[in-house]
Amino acid sequence: GTEPVGKISSCLHAFSFRAWCPHLIMVKDGGCRHACTTCLLCLYSCCWSRSKKGMKTSKCDCAWFFFLFCVCLLTLTWLYLAIVTLNDFHILNEFLFHKLEWWFDWSVVMLSGTVTLVTYSSLLLVLALTLQLCHQPLKIHWLHKVLLILTVLIVVTAFVGMEIQWAEQWESARIALQATGPFLHIGAVVGVTLLAWPVADCFYRTSRSALGVLLLILYLGIVIALYLAPLGIDSPCLMEYNQLPPKPALFGHRGAPMLAPENTLMSFQKALNCGVRVLETDVLVSADGVPFIMHDEKLIRTTNVQELFPSQAHSNASSFSWSELQQLDAGSWFLQKYPFSTAQSFSSSEQAMVRAQKILSLNQLLGEAARHNVSVMFDLRPEEDPHYEHLVNVTVETILKSDIAPELILWLPKEFREQVKQQAPGFQQIYGRKRLNNETNELPYVNLPYQNLSSTEIRFARERGTRQ
Repeated sequence: GTEPVGKISSCLHAFSFRAWCPHLIMVKDGGCRHACTTCLLCLYSCCWSRSKKGMKTSKCDCAWFFFLFCVCLLTLTWLYLAIVTLNDFHILNEFLFHKLEWWFDWSVVMLSGTVTLVTYSSLLLVLALTLQLCHQPLKIHWLHKVLLILTVLIVVTAFVGMEIQWAEQWESARIALQATGPFLHIGAVVGVTLLAWPVADCFYRTSRSALGVLLLILYLGIVIALYLAPLGIDSPCLMEYNQLPPKPALFGHRGAPMLAPENTLMSFQKALNCGVRVLETDVLVSADGVPFIMHDEKLIRTTNVQELFPSQAHSNASSFSWSELQQLDAGSWFLQKYPFSTAQSFSSSEQAMVRAQKILSLNQLLGEAARHNVSVMFDLRPEEDPHYEHLVNVTVETILKSDIAPELILWLPKEFREQVKQQAPGFQQIYGRKRLNNETNELPYVNLPYQNLSSTEIRFARERGTRQ
């Protein structure tokens, strides 16, 4: 019939087309792949044409690939450390403000720069692995080499700067690893698994040479180490539910400084709404003997002292009288400098409340704490004041005249402690150190940075009844 003849005719026509125009079929089947490979070569090697036949990756190119891999790991390590330190980054912001007298959230700069370096090195590593799978030589362009070296210099400088200025954050990173170790391990296993195909391809393409064997042994060693790593991971995340200790009580450090201007009545009220059991702050004494709440020894950062008292702006806060301190605005800076992103979400009424905040006296804070039956703990500054004993006496007298119960006072200043014990035996004495070797009695209360206590020491202290 006519239908079979038509099918045979179509098949002969297709065969004739393929026989006479093979190059058109090649363009149709391999054009997309050729374009993708050319694009990858352009990004990695700045070369717009595919490599010539017989061109291979040299030992120098392999060395640069290994260097790229190490740079990627280095930037990822710094990214992890940057995220860990983000919780304490306000300390660095305050430190830089005292040096520059210009407020800026430097964590934005650090995270933006870190993410840029991580993204660049990671994408370059992915490009190199893709070119390897496409059987293309890894001829990295000199511009990438310069940028990789610059990346290493930036990250190493950041590590050195942290070691010099902020060394305690290394211990913070170690503690954070206890919580994030299992999840980082899972991510590492996934990453190494994805590298299996490029490593196998490289091994067979090198015809099992010494370099290929070395690469395979290195890869297998990493795999074995990763699968044995859980045996050495000691994480509080890996704990039976019935072994969990009681939930620790919350402290309001300067109140709730992310929700309201620090050390103001609004800040402490926000902290109380969060269920804190202790209000922690810093106390200075005015020129006329009134203890008040202020962290910095100068008023520039958290008040409008430069507007009202420009000639005294750089004077110590203790040199102002209480009447002068009460004239200052202690809240508007929170809306002008945006130390935390929460300030941008305030309603009109909340903004008006912020602008109405004044410097708080110790007596006012004690009254607020007494109404909510919460404890108060503070540092008495400046400790190097030659009349520090007078500061202690004035502060103790103010507390004893207030309505707060003595047992709600957690006394932290270490100077003249024995004298304070005699004047106010009801105060709870807080020690900013561990027990010394020559001490026989346990310290009932200690106030230490979390980096200074191991999980084992915390467990032993809890068993002995020591409060932290």
